[in-house]
Amino acid sequence: MASIALNLKTFVGLRPASPENNPITTLAKPSSTTTAARKQLRINAAKTSPKVTGRNLRVAVVGGGPAGGSAAETLAKGGIETFLIERKLDNCKPCGGAIPLCMVGEFDLPLDIIDRRVTKMKMISPSNVAVDIGQTLKPHEYIGMVRREVLDAYLRDRAATAGATVINGLFLKMEMPSSKTAPYCLHYTDYKAKTRVSGEKKTLEVDAVIGADGANSRIAKSINAGDYEYAIAFQERVKIPDEKMKYYEDLAEMYVGDDVSPDFYGWVFPKCDHVAIGTGTVTHKPDIKKFQLATRLRARDKIAGGKIIRVEAHPIPEHPRPRRLLDRAALVGDAAGYVTKCSGEGIYFAAKSGRMCAEAIVEGSENGKRMVEEGDLRKYLEKWDKTYWPTYKVLDVLQKLFYRSNPAREAFVEMCADEYVQKMTFDSYLYKKVAPGNPIEDLKLAVNTIGSLVRANALRREMDKLSV
Repeated sequence: MASIALNLKTFVGLRPASPENNPITTLAKPSSTTTAARKQLRINAAKTSPKVTGRNLRVAVVGGGPAGGSAAETLAKGGIETFLIERKLDNCKPCGGAIPLCMVGEFDLPLDIIDRRVTKMKMISPSNVAVDIGQTLKPHEYIGMVRREVLDAYLRDRAATAGATVINGLFLKMEMPSSKTAPYCLHYTDYKAKTRVSGEKKTLEVDAVIGADGANSRIAKSINAGDYEYAIAFQERVKIPDEKMKYYEDLAEMYVGDDVSPDFYGWVFPKCDHVAIGTGTVTHKPDIKKFQLATRLRARDKIAGGKIIRVEAHPIPEHPRPRRLLDRAALVGDAAGYVTKCSGEGIYFAAKSGRMCAEAIVEGSENGKRMVEEGDLRKYLEKWDKTYWPTYKVLDVLQKLFYRSNPAREAFVEMCADEYVQKMTFDSYLYKKVAPGNPIEDLKLAVNTIGSLVRANALRREMDKLSV
């Protein structure tokens, strides 16, 4: 699930003294720059790494979502013999489907796979106070809304075009290598085989593995990556009357309140010919259907006459796993736990981590000519943490501040009405970097933030008195 990633540094006026000292400012650049950078990929293979003789390095990517598709394409283009294993080639993950503008350019996404270009967002408080967000967007700026079955298939097909072998198979287990150069043995059920209706059991030997197989990653289990807290996302695709659909033509809605989720939010996001309505929770998973019903009730006038055409549910990680790498096996995307707090955004970070991990393998192997080792893959983790770790920590604090009670959520929505907040928020979300701020406006915002929180706490105390 993805949405606007509100940045706490915006709210409290904390901003690095200079962009050079801020790891977040090293994020995504326009596609032309990124493409050029990839063409000039530095080769830094360890001199001790043995050469691969008679063939190129073989790598398996398990999972065919944005992380897996991006990883497989980068590997194949880098001279790696690449295998991508995915069971559900028509998978429809319960995902809000919002992607930042920078992803369209950075990953060269065609505009025809984007269902809607959202330029307006309504943030709706527990008391149904609605704040319109988006007034600071420039004419060319928008949030892209995609269906995961369309985006994922496109990225997989592009990987296949680049030379990756896409296997319609169910990954079963992985046997660890017996030495530093011995292969990993992957067991899977091949569903393209025509010898059996239930598929055919097969094995695949590779030199390295990228686990892109989601929150319930079997690759993670194979390398003892450890557990993490997770949210349950529940979503219904609802076909609404055409006259109702016009309202959501370029508009998305976010609902906050204990009724729709005690620790997350509810959403109504427009797709090609329907809307996606959903919610999520970490702390009250058994009540997810109750929260979903509340989200529908909050939006009932705008979706009246709608028909549910699909129901989806899926776990979403709440923080990175304790271990994301072991020897020549690494985790990316949801398998690694790369979903942001507060917003639940994961699509961009999945694709980005898949590409970064694959680039580390390409560099370390000298374009598939040498064996890789853990040190080569660790460069991906070091780069990832330096670039994105502050973002995750900031959004974790933001969620704890503003999602803890209905009064705090009222304060949160109140602050979203501020034009300066909107500009900084959208700039940070759309381009995945911290936009330069105005010191005077930052100071005003810090004062307003404190005032909103004080009012929220006072209101909560009064509500607690009434409930006694």
